[in-house]
Amino acid sequence: MPLTLEQLNAAPLAQATLLLDGIYEHSPWIAEAALAHRPFATLAQLKYAMVQALEAAGTDAQLKLIRAHPELAGKAMVAKTLTAESTNEQNRAGLTSCTPDEFARIQQLNHDYNARFGFPFILAVRGPRGTGLSKQQIIDTFARRLANHPEFERAEALRNIHRIAEIRLNEKFGAEPLLGNDVWDWHERLAQHSDAGYAERGQLTVTYLTDAHRACAQRISHWMRESGFDEVEIDAVGNVVGRYKPAAEDGKYLLTGSHYDTVRNGGKYDGRTGIFVPLACVRELHRAGRRLPFGIELVAFAEEEGQRYKATFLGSGALVGDFDPSWLDQEDADGITLRAAMEHAGLCIADIPRLKRDPARYLGYIEVHIEQGPVLNEMGLPLGVVTSINASSRYLCAITGMASHAGTTPMNHRRDAAAAAAELLLYMEERAARDGDSVATMGMLSVPSGSVNVVPGRCEFSLDLRAPGNAQRDALVADILQRLDDVCQRRGLQYVAERSMQASAAPSNPVLQARWEAAVQALGLPVHRMPSGAGHDAMKIHQMLPQAMLFVRGENSGISHNPLESTTADDLQLAVLAYSHVLNQLAH
Repeated sequence: MPLTLEQLNAAPLAQATLLLDGIYEHSPWIAEAALAHRPFATLAQLKYAMVQALEAAGTDAQLKLIRAHPELAGKAMVAKTLTAESTNEQNRAGLTSCTPDEFARIQQLNHDYNARFGFPFILAVRGPRGTGLSKQQIIDTFARRLANHPEFERAEALRNIHRIAEIRLNEKFGAEPLLGNDVWDWHERLAQHSDAGYAERGQLTVTYLTDAHRACAQRISHWMRESGFDEVEIDAVGNVVGRYKPAAEDGKYLLTGSHYDTVRNGGKYDGRTGIFVPLACVRELHRAGRRLPFGIELVAFAEEEGQRYKATFLGSGALVGDFDPSWLDQEDADGITLRAAMEHAGLCIADIPRLKRDPARYLGYIEVHIEQGPVLNEMGLPLGVVTSINASSRYLCAITGMASHAGTTPMNHRRDAAAAAAELLLYMEERAARDGDSVATMGMLSVPSGSVNVVPGRCEFSLDLRAPGNAQRDALVADILQRLDDVCQRRGLQYVAERSMQASAAPSNPVLQARWEAAVQALGLPVHRMPSGAGHDAMKIHQMLPQAMLFVRGENSGISHNPLESTTADDLQLAVLAYSHVLNQLAH
């Protein structure tokens, strides 16, 4: 029979520790330390208590735990001396049936890894879905992580140990993240559609109104109908809109959603998680035959990333009445205008103004999104509550000096444009760090017509400056532009700095944010409040409705806009439960 939290909470400490035997390899002390925080209301609370216990134990204890794990396809496996749990995991990953070449490759990786880090390579081979990674995925991850910094890799090993423990706990308690599995599977199935030229290379790219984009819209609309939405349509900009009606005809709607387009060679979860989490919630309401006092309008926004055309937020912008007809003349890389692409897709451009929503008919807007950063991952927390979407400013800049011979121009006679940009870059790094939550990036930096033996006479670069509030962003911008002026004056250089974009901060609505916080607390997890450094559809809807967001932890150090972008079915399960909790709060 599966273990229950009631049994664990009631058992004497020694017995309770024994009940959790095998969760962490040869390390019952972790369970014992976590049990000091009983009673546990949820399994998520127990998992996090174990994460905290290991974090508090210090580096020596952490390294001892890492070294208690066997190598993948190592001597212990060959000698059949693995624990029952490790044997099961390595069997399920196929590591007990390697070809001679695969075995030799893993053995070499084991040798190189141990030589570099001094501890064995740890990987949760059951993977983010719990069904197992392929041998090639294991080998590729092994090789990639060899390049990590030793301190980072120690933390990554611990994160994988916690994932292993999570799966073992699920099995001990008979807990399966069924809703999270479905949400995870929807992401995988939608990722089968990718633009021509990328699909052939196994890369995920879905840009506005391509064949792959339209196939995604059809698949999402099918899932909406299958999940019980009463009305489903693809609107005049390509948004997929599903409406689950309220109990009474005059009930308002909760607006929710995110985007389904991607960056080039991107990840499977950016945007799409905000579609599939509410999709699962509505499906469960439909299965239960339950209507809420309000309806749910789920919008899978057609465009947010600005990849094919310069115009961005076409999907959510149309809902707030922000669609500039001049955008229709923009051309993509193949010379196809936005107007032509929309007409080819069968969209009725004349209907776009009618997409603007009446705020009086809505309660507000909520969105779930993968974090796209390392914070939750490093804290061992599956969920975070967003306080604000950062204000941002972007500039395109150029510094002009004098190109001259690199060998004959003395250092004190140079007018080096690149050196000035480098000085500014280092100042940006220091200035943003001073705020703690501001960020400053020089993402593009080039020396046009540069040569190895020429002092740079011109340097072109970009600035991307972000902060949680408008005033904080403005102070950051002012200081950096002043430093640019000071550096150029001192070095005898000229410069231009043209602002290319500015967006105001979108602070979360306090009432909706509090509902997310209550949902996270109900799961037995601490509330971590954090700003969003990335832009989201919520910042567009913010112009019309109160909004608040929930972040879901990303794997692989939270990387996003990258094929390594990932999350687990367990974290998605918690996101669905949190979302359902918010729905229930709003219903009472």
